[in-house]
Amino acid sequence: MSELSTVVLTEEDVRRILVRMAHQIIEKNRGTEGLSLVGIHTRGVPLAKRLQENIFAITGESVPVGELDITLHRDDLPIGPTGNGAKTVIPFSVTGKTVVLVDDVIFTCRTARAAIDTLIALGRPARIQLAVLVDRGHAELPIKPNFVGKNIPTSLSESVSVRLSETDGETLVLIEKH
Repeated sequence: MSELSTVVLTEEDVRRILVRMAHQIIEKNRGTEGLSLVGIHTRGVPLAKRLQENIFAITGESVPVGELDITLHRDDLPIGPTGNGAKTVIPFSVTGKTVVLVDDVIFTCRTARAAIDTLIALGRPARIQLAVLVDRGHAELPIKPNFVGKNIPTSLSESVSVRLSETDGETLVLIEKH
């Protein structure tokens, strides 16, 4: 962490936020029937698994979790292999289900659009909802998350860095100035 970084969420903050988001997902969907979570690679995957654990702790019901690689549907990256090794793994049918897409940060909404396109290519969900840990503003598309952990307004000269123990060895959220 550099002197140009500021911690805005600690591990405990993230834990508390994900418990709240799990309650909101259950409430909005009137339970867990037909519900599934799909994490967007990379950090959306462990967040989806944490939400799954929280939903189970609250309801005793286990909702299925999948992983989504959106690389081929991105319009903000050069076309071609990325070599990131991410794969789409969805061990259930999305058709007729309520699918909650999970990501760490929403910024321009282009990742969310690519995720929706990728998901629809796999089947026809009854509804698609979006859950993000951090909404930093700056949307370029008319997409709004259904569940937001924390709104953190940023300038374009800043970035939001989500670190999770599963991928980064520690859990916290930083604002970094460039």
